Amino acid sequence: MTTSDPAVQPLAATPGELADLVQRALDEARAAGATQADVGISVDTGLSVGVRLGEVETLEYQRDRGMGVTVYVGQRKGSATTGDLTSNSIAETVRKAVSIASFTAEDEYAGLPDPDTLARDIPDLDLNHPWDLEAEAAIELARRCEAAALAVDARITNSEGASLATHRGLRVYGNTHGFLGGFPSTYYSVSCVVMGQDGDSQERDYWYTAARDWRALEDVEAVGRRAATRTAERLGARRIATTRAPVLFVPELARGLIGHFLGAIRGGAQYRRSSFLLDAAGTQVFPSFVNLAERPHLPRALGSAPFDGEGCATRDRELVAGGVLDGYVLNTYAARKLGLKTTGNAGGVHNLLVQPGPHAEDYAALLKRMGRGLVVTELMGQGVNGVTGDYSRGAAGFWVENGALQYPVSEITIAGNLRQMLKGIVAIGTDVDARGSIRTGSILVDEMTIAGE
Repeated sequence: MTTSDPAVQPLAATPGELADLVQRALDEARAAGATQADVGISVDTGLSVGVRLGEVETLEYQRDRGMGVTVYVGQRKGSATTGDLTSNSIAETVRKAVSIASFTAEDEYAGLPDPDTLARDIPDLDLNHPWDLEAEAAIELARRCEAAALAVDARITNSEGASLATHRGLRVYGNTHGFLGGFPSTYYSVSCVVMGQDGDSQERDYWYTAARDWRALEDVEAVGRRAATRTAERLGARRIATTRAPVLFVPELARGLIGHFLGAIRGGAQYRRSSFLLDAAGTQVFPSFVNLAERPHLPRALGSAPFDGEGCATRDRELVAGGVLDGYVLNTYAARKLGLKTTGNAGGVHNLLVQPGPHAEDYAALLKRMGRGLVVTELMGQGVNGVTGDYSRGAAGFWVENGALQYPVSEITIAGNLRQMLKGIVAIGTDVDARGSIRTGSILVDEMTIAGE
């Protein structure tokens, strides 16, 4: 290892140094006339490499820093940002935020979170695992990933490349209610995309791995082989006749289905009256076997955080119990608009676990339960209406008969309504994908329209 390599140098600041800068900005805000203020400062470093057909296509080092200041002058709000953390720049940024506030309208709901909602005990969630990886070693790992993919099948004829990315960051947040906290974190990923051809059939697919701890990443060759196998399995895809049938969303796509549900229960969608689940708290949204639990403090998890983007404490929560929605996903402003209290979700959910219920089944069992229908492995387009719940997206995957995959399909569209789709969930698999803030297995929906020929 050479310490001159920017990829392995330590972060440019310590938590204590950033905390001092945050406090300085808060003091400046008070002196400039702000009645309340909050400040967030972050520093980040990273390395990204990409190879295609064995040749280096991208090699990027990132070293960023930034500060965001929000001030409240009475009920007027102003915000400003800067990438310069010198004393003069901090003072000037605060002055600009105060000036902006003088031009904004008063908002009775504006202001910092209530003091009793702020995090007081900040647990160590084991999110920081530095990796002393030089650029040359990162390139070699990406090459091995791609080479493994190209060796899987003679029909794998081309590559869109393999990539490896590292990220190490430190964020410190404070406000004039006395909150001051921060934590370092890391994130790593390896991905591969390859193309295959069999006669006139051409397909592409991918795979990736991601983790806080680089030692928890999948083996790079395994990532490449998985990408190639997925591509080869799609060769010879055909269209099918328009029909109605059960649809099984594989885990990485089932996450998106749950994401649409979360979008509908966010505070902003509720107070703007723009949700297909308007005023749904306390009602049956899923079948009774479905439970959704938020677990913000899982060690090393990608969605873990000891506090949210406003410094509010994150806590375990049963968001859906027995299929019934317990409440909404709220930051402070949305909560006040709705006459409620923040749920510690400024910035989103933290490790939402979609629990499969007492009769959980693996992927093979889900296919047997479905009998005849469609397994969706790719979705295209953005045909989702968050207000009405209408859902229509291009799709590709595999047709199933007698509980077994028969052949790949493409150039089709699946359509339904999200409210009915959520209530129509038949089963949730044990094949949980943990590569994000939403952890779920495959989700089987009882029936959707599949438009083909």
